[in-house]
Amino acid sequence: MADLLALVEARLRTALGEPEARAAVTFLGTDRIEVLRFRDGDLVRYATLGMSAQPMADPTAVVADPVRGPRAELVLTVRAGLADTDKALRPLAVLAATPQVEGLIVAPGASLDLGEPLWPGAPFSSVLVAEPGGLVEDLELDDPMDPVRFLPLLPMTANEAAWKRVHGAAALQERWLARGTDLRDPRRSSVALD
Repeated sequence: MADLLALVEARLRTALGEPEARAAVTFLGTDRIEVLRFRDGDLVRYATLGMSAQPMADPTAVVADPVRGPRAELVLTVRAGLADTDKALRPLAVLAATPQVEGLIVAPGASLDLGEPLWPGAPFSSVLVAEPGGLVEDLELDDPMDPVRFLPLLPMTANEAAWKRVHGAAALQERWLARGTDLRDPRRSSVALD
């Protein structure tokens, strides 16, 4: 799978430039997950590398298919210098290891909850998985493997996460859009949900 991860990293470099830092985390019973940090003006982007090494398996399947199944990496974008967002590296690696650890399929519209702030003092402990294809294009792989999708993560406050559970991901995204919410602001407050 080293060749696959080299292709994934090359796609990230093509879309985001050269990473200025990287960190690696290994959890017991999982493959190594790296998190790369990219700068783009006043934005900092964090991208996982390693989540796509294995396809995500349906938790109800008796045997996981080692070739077929969705593959993804996660991308978080925030404004630089407003919070200690570099402390999000380990939480991002935790989210990227979720398919291996918990047998979940991470897909657009899903919520991922950390149970703790995304970084120290962050008003967010969960993220909404957004649609891929905007920032980093899917990486097509040889048949029968599914492409690697680069899924943006949108930090959610506890109130937003609860509202999303009731009304759905699309309704929350519409609310953010209607209110002009800056989803890249690491200090933003919850959007008005009345």
